[in-house]
Amino acid sequence: MIGGRRLCATLSVSDASGVQKRMEYRRLLLKISGESLAGDSKRGIDSSVVDEYASIIARLADRGHEVGIVIGGGNFWRGRTSGEMDRVAADRIGMLATVMNSIAMTEALTRLGCKAHLMTAVPMPTVGDPIDGIKAKRYLREGSVVVFAGGTGNPFFSTDSAAALRAAEIDADIILKATLVDGVYDKDPNIHDDAVMFKELSFDEVLERRLGVMDATAAALCRDYRQKVVVFNSADLENIISVAAGEPIGTLVR
Repeated sequence: MIGGRRLCATLSVSDASGVQKRMEYRRLLLKISGESLAGDSKRGIDSSVVDEYASIIARLADRGHEVGIVIGGGNFWRGRTSGEMDRVAADRIGMLATVMNSIAMTEALTRLGCKAHLMTAVPMPTVGDPIDGIKAKRYLREGSVVVFAGGTGNPFFSTDSAAALRAAEIDADIILKATLVDGVYDKDPNIHDDAVMFKELSFDEVLERRLGVMDATAAALCRDYRQKVVVFNSADLENIISVAAGEPIGTLVR
């Protein structure tokens, strides 16, 4: 431990040929966008996409990684498009959307034979355990995947903030932020052909340049708790395995 945090563990695993391969990050917090679970339909849950994610996550667990997951709710609800609705009410609906996605992911993992526990910041005793960082770390050490639902449990905070908070609670070595672009750019690459991708950034740079990696609250929390984040493209889900193994994919923010 340094400054109350675990040192990042470097592990070795053997491939089929018996060659030792470096595995950089033991304990991960994987942040998945709700939109990515919708697949081509753009709304709701595409079970085949959930199953793909679950298969990758189960492989991470098999390789010895300890995996926590936070999933957004954008495939069901976007609070910013709720019109005249009160922000608190809109955000509560969004929290419930994350719970639905988390139930689907937990079920898919369990169906694959992967041990998984669902914890929720919105009290739902029949759905999952209340958020408890100590209990979550015990589950992770025992080889279970922990799915964190319900965001932070409070309005006005994004699921990026929830991911930063849960990562701090479980002493994650890194946050893996799966997105629809290759990394962090100086401007929107979907609009600007001359957009340049960064390979590495500090959180101060993210905040000063308003780069949109995550909201300012999440970025400040990661900065203050010295939490590393890798932003990468999840169009190829194999990237999750590669990033977890320490391969230089996407943008590293620290």
